[in-house]
Amino acid sequence: MKILGIGNAIVDVICKVEHNFISQNSLTKGTMKLIFDEKEFTDLLSNLKIEKTISGGSVANSIVGLSQLRNEVGFIGKVSDDELGKKYEDGLKSENVKYFYSKKKEELPTGTCLILVTPDSERTMCTFLGTAGKINENDVDTDVVKKSEIIFLEGYLWDEGEPKKAFEKAINSANKVAMSLSDQFCVDRHKNHFLELVKNKLDITFANEQEIMSLIDAKNFDEVVNFGKGLEKLLVITRGEKGAMSIFGDEVTENVAQKNLNIKDLTGAGDLFAAGFLHGQLNNLNMLDCLNKGREMSSKVIQQIGARL
Repeated sequence: MKILGIGNAIVDVICKVEHNFISQNSLTKGTMKLIFDEKEFTDLLSNLKIEKTISGGSVANSIVGLSQLRNEVGFIGKVSDDELGKKYEDGLKSENVKYFYSKKKEELPTGTCLILVTPDSERTMCTFLGTAGKINENDVDTDVVKKSEIIFLEGYLWDEGEPKKAFEKAINSANKVAMSLSDQFCVDRHKNHFLELVKNKLDITFANEQEIMSLIDAKNFDEVVNFGKGLEKLLVITRGEKGAMSIFGDEVTENVAQKNLNIKDLTGAGDLFAAGFLHGQLNNLNMLDCLNKGREMSSKVIQQIGARL
């Protein structure tokens, strides 16, 4: 197998809202909020019109993108044996993704992410992790990890306790490790752990400009570039309208953003960028072509509703 994703198995529920809905519910536009109370989550959803429901999760979206580019891929993520769990598994299999998890009835339901899309196409997420956040080391098959060229992890999955043990088991068995920092919320919450991972455990780190600057408390982007040069590992940064950049030692490669797009929804832009970039890595493309493949995939997904092509 070329690449194995390990992440939160989340069903995305996409709703369009006005700007004032974000402020009225004490949310911060463009970020992800974890909701631990199932009732709070259902109350939030009860007043909204659902545009689309689709199997999601950050790394799962990337893995589906890699499959669509004809790479052999797999995914590990925890669901319950309920209606959404069955839909989730069927959604992966329909995209030719091997699903390495045997679902059973869990105490908590399958995880759900409410994606609120405002008129500016920005997305704000409210996630009820459900059983996805209870992944543990028994859920990670080391034989499958060892047979994969790369494992791809998401910052959303990291948490103290059982998820951390699952993370560490996967990393310790892997040939090569890539990870997305996922969200500034995750970076701020786990800054010391993430910095340790980026410096010492990861071969490829994906971050947007906001996340990487927060991680290293950078005052300007030059500090980020200097940090990347000192890593001696691959750091890939998306910068929105400024394009994207990869840093590997002294090799700094940049591309520009695609112009004149009919942007409908920014959900999945980073996930599909990672899919395109990793496709390039798996198929021995040069660094600029990897960045351009990432741009191609992210440009496609933001011109539609939802995080999968």
